Amino acid sequence: MEINQTKTKFDDWRSVTLSLYMGLVGYGVMVGIPVISSAWSEKLGFTAEQVGRVAGADMGGLSLGAVVVAFIISRMNRRYLVIYGALITIFANYLCTIFEQYEIVLWLRVLSGIGNGIYTGVAVAALGATIKPVRAFNLFLFAFAFSQAMEMRVLPQLSMDGIYWFFIIAISISLLFIKWIVPYGIMSQIKSDKETSSIPDVPKYILWLAMGAIFLAYINIGAYWVYIELASFSYGISQSWTGGVLFWGSLLTLVGCGFAAIANNLYGIVKPFVGASIGMMIIVGLLIGGITDTNLLISVFMFNFLWIFTDVFQMATVATIDREGSFSALMPGAQGMGQIVGPNIAATILGANYSYSAVFVMCMIFTGLSIVVYLIMRNKLEQYSPQLLEK
Repeated sequence: MEINQTKTKFDDWRSVTLSLYMGLVGYGVMVGIPVISSAWSEKLGFTAEQVGRVAGADMGGLSLGAVVVAFIISRMNRRYLVIYGALITIFANYLCTIFEQYEIVLWLRVLSGIGNGIYTGVAVAALGATIKPVRAFNLFLFAFAFSQAMEMRVLPQLSMDGIYWFFIIAISISLLFIKWIVPYGIMSQIKSDKETSSIPDVPKYILWLAMGAIFLAYINIGAYWVYIELASFSYGISQSWTGGVLFWGSLLTLVGCGFAAIANNLYGIVKPFVGASIGMMIIVGLLIGGITDTNLLISVFMFNFLWIFTDVFQMATVATIDREGSFSALMPGAQGMGQIVGPNIAATILGANYSYSAVFVMCMIFTGLSIVVYLIMRNKLEQYSPQLLEK
């Protein structure tokens, strides 16, 4: 269903470009977590359980920061929010170059995550405010693939301090272009068109169900992505093979973007999402019996391919039904919360002396739950706004 729309300042190339860059930097820790987790283990001597706790703390901070943004973004200058978030993250990362003790690093990663969540929330909200948010998120995920591949190649070459400085420099660059950020939301023709359209308001609980589906999906993604490298090492897979698989596998996200667009045109959103999620369960389950060079390659390659499917369709769903735009800023929060819960559940499993096989079983269970919640959300949405489901 087409709705007449008018461009706003959020559609200016400078706003879109900076928002894309900020989004890539903001999600940088998330996509680089396999390498960063290995660095915490090898360079700082953290145990597998401690790695999960620290990774979860970082992602939990991201979630909290995004929630803060969602509540105050309509009342505060977004440029100030970006500056505050960036400075918090820079400060926390710098302190991480000084302190290496687990207890201190744990809380510094929480602090870094909070600043990162504020920073990233503004970027995602700006993309969601464009005239075609689905296209903006697709573009973001396409760029995300290059960013992920770059991190998989660059971060392993750096020292632990070098990894922290990598993120300090990346986030500092964006501050040079702070004037490109649209300071406040705009009461534009887009909103007027939506208000006068025949599309009824979507109950908030449906949007919360959509957030719940994202959260559950990211429990799997968080646990798998944090521990896949350490799990492969535990089965005797060489570091060079694992690193190569992670790098080349990250490029599969590019292919995933293309196939997701084709699948969307042919089948809509529900069937590709459910099919991709079931595929995620299968490729994670492939590792339950043990990890070899071959099944690691298949699992990581397909994981990256299908990860983009789930992101595209879940973010597209939120962008389509979130008429006010406030939930767009919450998406990093839902993802970050999944990223803290997933690694912490996995850390608890490993801390109880269970194997990585038990972690992968847990990942499969939560992916299945995300499918169930998503289908419930779609069913409720069809009852209230069937127009939004038309393709």
